[in-house]
Amino acid sequence: MGCSVDSASALYKRYRLQMLTERFPEIQDLPREVFAVDPTSMCQTPNTEVLYRCRKCRRALFRSSSILSHVEGSGPAAFAHKRITDSAQLCGDGREKCTSYFTEPVQWMEPALLGVMEGQLLCPKCTSKLGSFSWRGEQCSCGRWVTPAFQIHKSRVDEVRTLPVGNFQAAKT
Repeated sequence: MGCSVDSASALYKRYRLQMLTERFPEIQDLPREVFAVDPTSMCQTPNTEVLYRCRKCRRALFRSSSILSHVEGSGPAAFAHKRITDSAQLCGDGREKCTSYFTEPVQWMEPALLGVMEGQLLCPKCTSKLGSFSWRGEQCSCGRWVTPAFQIHKSRVDEVRTLPVGNFQAAKT
């Protein structure tokens, strides 16, 4: 029928991770194609991609193509079992609901992921805590449950956008 799989699609990446999660107890070694390429192993980032670095040591951690988006959850109502106070339920002030990035696993995460169901994600250079992972899933701050979860807190990373070099023009005032 001429159909092909787009392996760069976020939907495909999430599906592939969910299939691994279902077989997790049997997995001894994770397949190489599960991991996104470590940004430090590539010499140049395409102009359209955003690079994310550790806020503490500036080591490149992942690219925007590694982020797996999810449908926004129901917000504070999803946390009703945790007895959230009225002041914490005020999310309508324009703040972003999701305080973390959920990514596909990156090559530098491999030592932390092997043989354990959940744990912390530490920067491979300075070992500061970036987030956490769980093959069973974690709840995002927006209320959505994400499975499996490789969660990196937005407050622990910086976005680095590349400027197009050939498009510098004099600013009009």
